Amino acid sequence: MCENFSTGPTVLPEKRPISILLAAPRGFCAGVDRAIQIVEQAIRKWGAPVYVRHEIVHNRHVVERLEALGAVFVEELDDCPDDRPVIFSAHGVPKAVPAEARRRTMVYVDATCPLVSKVHVEAQRHFDAGREIVLIGHAGHPEVIGTMGQLPDGAITLIETTADAEAFAPRDPSKLSFVTQTTLSVDDTAEMVGVLQRRFPGIAAPHKEDICYATTNRQDAVKGMAEQSDLVLVIGSPKSSNSVRLVEVAKRAGVRDARLVGSAEDVDWSWFENVRSVGVTAGASAPEDLVEGLIAAIAARFDAAVQEVRVTKEDVTFKLPRVLAE
Repeated sequence: MCENFSTGPTVLPEKRPISILLAAPRGFCAGVDRAIQIVEQAIRKWGAPVYVRHEIVHNRHVVERLEALGAVFVEELDDCPDDRPVIFSAHGVPKAVPAEARRRTMVYVDATCPLVSKVHVEAQRHFDAGREIVLIGHAGHPEVIGTMGQLPDGAITLIETTADAEAFAPRDPSKLSFVTQTTLSVDDTAEMVGVLQRRFPGIAAPHKEDICYATTNRQDAVKGMAEQSDLVLVIGSPKSSNSVRLVEVAKRAGVRDARLVGSAEDVDWSWFENVRSVGVTAGASAPEDLVEGLIAAIAARFDAAVQEVRVTKEDVTFKLPRVLAE
């Protein structure tokens, strides 16, 4: 004989409350958005495959989506056939690259961010004026390689730290200028610029700040939420300079812990022990759906309340190259 034992309704453990502070602005900037549109439009116009020299932006999820559409990512122009279009990444390329594409009569589209192109123009202007150029940036970063490749070898000296700035010995201190990578830490760069201006009061500076509006805004947004956060999660790639800088900025602003994650899948939930508020942001090359995925993953484990921390509103847009806009 079977007896029925009613166990009653299942009682789920109560979720611990947590506050999610969502930085704004975050994620895609105008230059990244334009670069991605360039690849998409090129595939529509010329069909697949379209080749892209270097990752169009530093984000694996973006690259994989574009690969599914028909983009082929390569490291060098030598890896591209002559009869298919090639796109140059948002980070910019040395002058020798488009020159070689023209020599091979290739169809190419330059997706360099207009704010990076502005730095290239400034460097050329300083060079034409007979000035030695200091570039503040990170060795090996594609943007730095592209900027240094605008001019002959030796025209630009790379400085990465305040120690480099203290040790730098120019050929002629009266003919000196500086430019910067667009995705640096605003505070670190200000320290290096301060050293150079103290040592060389006549050094020529950019007409307008080289660090781009998006980098500055995202760092300001992180500073705005860091004081209220126990943990900050930055969605972005380790290759992405601006994403790595956001982690550094959060730590410098006083947050107990800050981590770079590619997506919600990379989160170690042990980080959330004793965390009552978590700040969430994304680097300039990280799509918003990754932010939404991270928030959903947190909400699945905690009783989450989301609050946006906005420091400014962005309305910058860049036109597509004429060959694709037609």
